[in-house]
Amino acid sequence: MFYWLTALSDGGDFFNLFSYITFRAGGAFITALLFGFVFGPPLINVLRRRQGKGQPIRDDGPEGHFVKAGTPTMGGLLIVGAVLSATLLWARWDNPFMWMVLFVTMSFAMIGFADDYAKVSKQTTAGVSGRVRLLLGFVIAGVAGYWAAQYHPAGLANQLAFPVFKDLLLNLGILFVPFSIIVIVGAANAVNLTDGLDGLAIMPVMIAAATLGVIAYVVGRVDFTDDLGLHYVPGTGELLIFTAGLIGGGLGFLWYNAPPAAVFMGDTGSLALGGALGAIAVAAKHEIVLAIVGGLFVVEALSVIIQVFYFKWTGKRVFLMAPIHHHYEKKGWAEPQIVGVLHDSSAGIFGPDGGCSGPWPFGSCDRARACRRGRQADCLGRWPAGARHGRGRRVHRCRPDQTRRA
Repeated sequence: MFYWLTALSDGGDFFNLFSYITFRAGGAFITALLFGFVFGPPLINVLRRRQGKGQPIRDDGPEGHFVKAGTPTMGGLLIVGAVLSATLLWARWDNPFMWMVLFVTMSFAMIGFADDYAKVSKQTTAGVSGRVRLLLGFVIAGVAGYWAAQYHPAGLANQLAFPVFKDLLLNLGILFVPFSIIVIVGAANAVNLTDGLDGLAIMPVMIAAATLGVIAYVVGRVDFTDDLGLHYVPGTGELLIFTAGLIGGGLGFLWYNAPPAAVFMGDTGSLALGGALGAIAVAAKHEIVLAIVGGLFVVEALSVIIQVFYFKWTGKRVFLMAPIHHHYEKKGWAEPQIVGVLHDSSAGIFGPDGGCSGPWPFGSCDRARACRRGRQADCLGRWPAGARHGRGRRVHRCRPDQTRRA
C-alpha cells in the first residue's frame, strides 16, 4: 500500500524511497517485528483463557512433554497476522506472485486453525482427518501451481529449473501442476512435522525464508540475472517483502516460543509457513533449492517415512520415535541440546561431529552425555542440560579429560 506514495515523488525526494523493494522490505520486517511484540502478550492471554487446558499432550510421546501441559497453541496466528499486515502495507498490490503466496499462506493457516481448534475443543490429539487435510492441501497447491505458471515467462513456463546449470531445463508440461502440489504440500507437512520442540521449527523457517527471499529478489532483476547467469522471472522481487515480514514475525513469535514456550505455533503456523516456503520456491523457479535450504525439514519428513515403511515391512523400528527429534529425546538428550544441534545443522554450522559444535550455550564437549542434576563435576552435556541445568550463572566447563570443540 505504501508503494502508492511514489506517486507523490518527483524522482529525488523521500517518497522515492518507496519505489525500492529493499527499503520496503526493511519496513515490512520492522512492521512484522513490532506486530509480534505488541500483539503477542494479549493474543497469548486470550488463547490461554479460551483454550483452558491448552494443547493436548500425546500419552505415547516423550515423558518430558507432560510438563508442557496447559501451554496454549495456535500461536501461529501471531506470525500469520504479522506477515499479512506487513505484506499488505509494504508490497505492491498489482503483483500476482505476492497474492499467490498470500493465498497459499492464508489457506493453509485456515486448515491448521481448524485442526488446532478441533484438538483443543475436544481435548484430543486427533484433529481434522489427515485425508481431509491432504485433499484440501492438494486443491490449494494445485491452484497455486497453475497460478504461478500463468505468470512465468514463456521460456520457463511448466519447466523445472536446476540450480547452477542455467541451460538445463526439464519440460514438465502438464505435470508442472502436480509437481507444484508435491512441493507446496510436502513443504507444509515437513515443517509441521518439525514443529515438535520449543523453538525448533521457526529458526529453520526464517533461514529458508531469508534465502528464498534473496533468491526471489535476484531472479526478479534482469541486471542481476544477466550478471549471475540465472533465469529471469519478472515480478518475484516483491516476494522479498513477504519473506522480510515472515522473518520479522518469526522473531517476534520466537520471543514467546523459546524454551520454556509460552505458546506453541500449532498447525496454524507450521502449515502456513511451510506452504509459504513451497509457494515462494515455485514462484521463483527454485524448487530444488528449497530442498537444500530446508534440509532439516527434509530429514524430519524422511525419518517419519522411513519409520512407517520399515515398521510395516519388518515390524521393527529404525528410530525410538519419529520424527527424529523425538528419537533423541528418547535417548535422553535435553530439549535445548536437540534444538541447538538441529539449528546448527540447518544453518550449515557443522563441526567434526556433524553439527554438534555450535556457540555457547549450545556448544558441547567431547563424549557429550546428560548429567545428573546440580553436579557440575558430572556434567558431560550442553547448558542448560548440563551444569546447574540453567538455574545458575556459572558457565559450562568441560572436565579435564575433555576439550571444547571450536
